[in-house]
Amino acid sequence: MSKRNFILLIIVLGAVIIAVFGFLYFRKPTTPPEGDTGGTNFFSQFNPFGASKPATPTITPPINVSEPETVPEEETLGVKLRKVSSMPVAGFTVFIKERIINTPLIQEGQIPLPKTSKITPPKTEFIPALRYVEKARGIIYQTFADKIIERKFSNTIIPKIYDAYFGNKGENVIMRYLKGDDRTIETFIGNLPKESLGDITNGDKEIKGSFLPENVQDISVSPDTKKIFYLFDNGENMVGTVLNFIDNKKVQIFDSPFTEWLSIWQNEKIITLSTKPSGNASGYMYTVDGSGKNLNKILGNINGFTTLSGPDGKLILYGDNSLSLYLYHTDTRNSDVLGVRTLPEKCVWGKANDIIYCAVPKSIDFGLYPDAWYQGEVSFNDQIWKLDAKNRNATLILDPATAPGGEEIDGIKLAMDEGENYLFFVNKKDSFLWELNLK
Repeated sequence: MSKRNFILLIIVLGAVIIAVFGFLYFRKPTTPPEGDTGGTNFFSQFNPFGASKPATPTITPPINVSEPETVPEEETLGVKLRKVSSMPVAGFTVFIKERIINTPLIQEGQIPLPKTSKITPPKTEFIPALRYVEKARGIIYQTFADKIIERKFSNTIIPKIYDAYFGNKGENVIMRYLKGDDRTIETFIGNLPKESLGDITNGDKEIKGSFLPENVQDISVSPDTKKIFYLFDNGENMVGTVLNFIDNKKVQIFDSPFTEWLSIWQNEKIITLSTKPSGNASGYMYTVDGSGKNLNKILGNINGFTTLSGPDGKLILYGDNSLSLYLYHTDTRNSDVLGVRTLPEKCVWGKANDIIYCAVPKSIDFGLYPDAWYQGEVSFNDQIWKLDAKNRNATLILDPATAPGGEEIDGIKLAMDEGENYLFFVNKKDSFLWELNLK
């Protein structure tokens, strides 16, 4: 090849290379799929050995900001668990309270109203509310269930309350504590002042009342909360008396030389009486009507025997010294084994007699039960389970320890509101009150 032709070849090749690079430089870049940065190396986009099939990009649908983001079911349940009280409580009640909706704030004299004008009554709603007794001082607090805003209700101080109950839809309180000798049990019944609609509680209400006989051993509240049944030792027998909050009348309906009894006011007509349980002793359960007649033996001869009757009296939840849980049918006298291990007193019945919510230990160490738990030798770490009394299915609802804002719970004193939208319980570990939204 002549020198002249070689130079021409070099010029042509240079022109071709410049043209190719110019084309690549000035052409419009391809938009990479969403989430792909496209790379920063120019040569990485030039691949002479392309795939046989073009890759189909993944299309991410646009986010609809007008709708809430879907939250996993487990996370939703966890968010609905929250601590209600800011202090240890001795007891609580759930009741329905009227609340004003969107109250118009009209200051007197600021907006003159014509003499002929009429003030429209404010709209109201009925919401589940809570009242509870501070364990250290006996002061009563309250809040609504949907908006936890703890407000002080009373200023009457009664130190070291061991146990507390409420009656008459939260308008009476029963507080139990030890006298100065640390042996004698005092039981105080207080009348709570009524609140007017729209009042903001400032905690200045004084609680006045009277005392029951000394050494009341057990108390149960009637389902309508208008009465209580209490047991006390008169020196010879254990006496059972009904107190009516409405007329303050007392009627004795039971007495027994045996002194170790626990009561549950099952429904308006029936009170159940069970012997205090021990893993080394056989236990028994009886029923008595509100007049003290028809004392009937229902079930017994079971070690570690603990019970929780259903609302209609046809089903009885009971346990033994292995903490196995059973469902007893009073009509057929047959028992069904349920798939969880816990104590009946760590459960609550739904009002339709078909659903049971229980605080169920995740593990149970070796020991004599229920004695070891009653005596504080053992503390459980519970999950919340839902039991179907008809088909005997058990469903895990929540593990409080893994829920946002939760902690290990040893659940006691379980209760629900009328609509069964909320489950309330006290943590036996520290006596704080908790709420689980079931909706």
